[in-house]
This record gives sequence, C-alpha cells and structure tokens, in this order.
Amino acid sequence: MIFWLCIFATAIWLGLAFVWHGFWRVDQRLSLIPETLADHPSVTAIVPARNEQETIAISVGKLQAQEYSGNFSIVVANDSSTDNTIQILQKLQATNQMLSIVDTTALPTGWAGKMWALHQGIKQAENKAPDYYWLTDADIAHQPGVLAALVAHAETNRLALVSQMVRLRCQTMWEKLLVPAFIFYFTLIYPFRAVNNPSSPIAAAAGGSILIRRDALEGIGGIEALKGAVIDDCTLARLVKNSGRSIWLGFGERSESLRGYDALADFWQMVQRSAYTQLRFSPLLLLVAIGGIVVSHLLPALLLCWPALIVMAYIYWPTVRFYRLSPLWSLTLPLAAVLFGAMTVSSALAHHLGWSNKWRNREIGAM
Repeated sequence: MIFWLCIFATAIWLGLAFVWHGFWRVDQRLSLIPETLADHPSVTAIVPARNEQETIAISVGKLQAQEYSGNFSIVVANDSSTDNTIQILQKLQATNQMLSIVDTTALPTGWAGKMWALHQGIKQAENKAPDYYWLTDADIAHQPGVLAALVAHAETNRLALVSQMVRLRCQTMWEKLLVPAFIFYFTLIYPFRAVNNPSSPIAAAAGGSILIRRDALEGIGGIEALKGAVIDDCTLARLVKNSGRSIWLGFGERSESLRGYDALADFWQMVQRSAYTQLRFSPLLLLVAIGGIVVSHLLPALLLCWPALIVMAYIYWPTVRFYRLSPLWSLTLPLAAVLFGAMTVSSALAHHLGWSNKWRNREIGAM
C-alpha cells in the first residue's frame, strides 16, 4: 500500500512538472531593458490608500521618481484613513505637482473598499483621459524605469493589460516558509504561460501592479464591473481576456512589497480573506483541495517517499531562488502546504459560521 501511495504521489508531481504549462519555471519576467518607443502614451497611476502611514511616503515617492518620457500623473485615493496618511500625502504633493489627492466618499452598499477607492481615483483622473491607468498599491516600491518597462511591454506586444507579481518581503522565518510557497501555489492555479497565451481561457493578474489601457477598462464596464469582488485582480484579468483582448502576467524584479508578515497570524489573516472564495464557497472543492494536500504533500513527507519529495523540491527551487533563499528551503513545501490547508479550512469556517474577518481595520463584508 505504501509503495503504491508513493508511486501515485510521484506521478502527480511528474505530471505537474511536465504537463501543467511549466508553471514552476519563473521564466515569465518583465524585461529589465525595455524597448525604445517612438511615442510614449500618457499614464495615470491610481493608488488606493487606507491607513498606509508606514509605507505611503516610500511608495508614492518611488512613483514620483519614475523615469518616464511620456505624460505621467499620480492620483492617490485616500480611503477614510484614520492615521497620518493624508498628512504625509499633502507633504509629498507640496514638492511635486504631478500628485493629486482625492478623499473617497462614503462606501456604497455592494462595493469593496479597494474597488471604491480605485473608482474614485479614476473619476478624478478622467479629465486627463490617459491612455493607460497604472493600478498600484500603496505598500509597493517601484524602482525607476518600471513604468517605462510596463508601457513598452504593453505597446510592443499590443496588450490591453500588463501585470507584474512584485517581489513580496521575505525576511522573517514565517515569510521564508510561506511567501515562496504562496507564489508557487498562485502560479500552480494560474500558470503564467497559460495566462499569457491568448488561446488559453486561464486569466489572472497580480493586484499590486496592473497597467491597463483606459479603453480596455471602459470596454468591460469600468471598475464598477468588479465592485464587490474579493479577488478583484483575477476578476479584472478574466473580464479583459474574455472581451477578446490580450493580457500578460509575469514576475517583476524591480518592484517590491513593503508590507511584512512578521507573525503567522498576519499571513493567516491575509490567506483566510480569500481562500474559500477561490474555491467558490464549495465544501466539495474544499474536500478535494485538502485531500490533494494530504496525498501530494503530507503522505510523501510522512512516508519518506523520496522520488516524490525530490521532484517536489526540484520544481519548487526556482521560486525559492527568486526569493534569494538557501536551497534548503525547497524542502519545506510540505509544511507550508499543511499550513495553507489549515488557513483554507479556517476561511471556510469563517464563511459558514459568520466569524468576524477584518482587513485593513474593516469588516470584509463591509469592504
């Protein structure tokens, strides 16, 4: 019995390695040397900000320092911040007139907070009629040249949407255990090669950095089309791709998240927020997901099924290397998988039992 379980687990990992769109290769990357454009389309960055006093000065300062030859402006939508976010923004605005600030109005029923902030920011920018909107979070630092690379990639390849998976912070023990695994499983669910293939139905984006053509956003009904979405980035990508436009998702090496996950509880809350949504609130899909973790991760570790463990570590290594970690962290995927399974069960319980679930000091149901 143990022998056949080992064979089965190994077959699963070999199948994933050689059949599932090469999801693990980390080879879809934004070019560090963008192609030269004859014309530079106009861009407005839209930044939703809620209680971001720890990161807003760095993130917006990096936007102001972008090396872009075209017309570029920034709109920050202050989403009812109760800390010093607005005061910091006002100081940044005083030194650089490309920055505009809009205070969001009361959150309407049925809207998620981030989507309402983006909607309000876009309304503020409509009079500029930019060619592109750059939807980027207030806790991300983009190095100079990132915008130029995004625009060049979109223009050269005739893409309606270009998104980059920014490098998450990976310093603490919990981050080293969970961040690479989180990215690995994201690429497993949404293989970047398939996302970037116009003939594939798979669509995804990374919400921290999305460059989208204004006409493409208007063509799907604007931000209002995803006003209540919890997994808003992938919903946006799906709507754009289903409209017949091409999209691209890859790894961004010069954009980094400033938000840390020092404790397990921090990461747990982030995953619990959307894990059961990803499973479409289905108890059956939850059982399938947990069963898959047990068969493919837990049993090989407990039974010391070395063929499965070796293949698992081999295809996990490119993601671990992207985060500049020791190869030894490639061996920790079974432990990370068990924790993610527990987070997913917690997400399901929160949904079915009505547990309070807050994000950025706001109830998820009232986003």
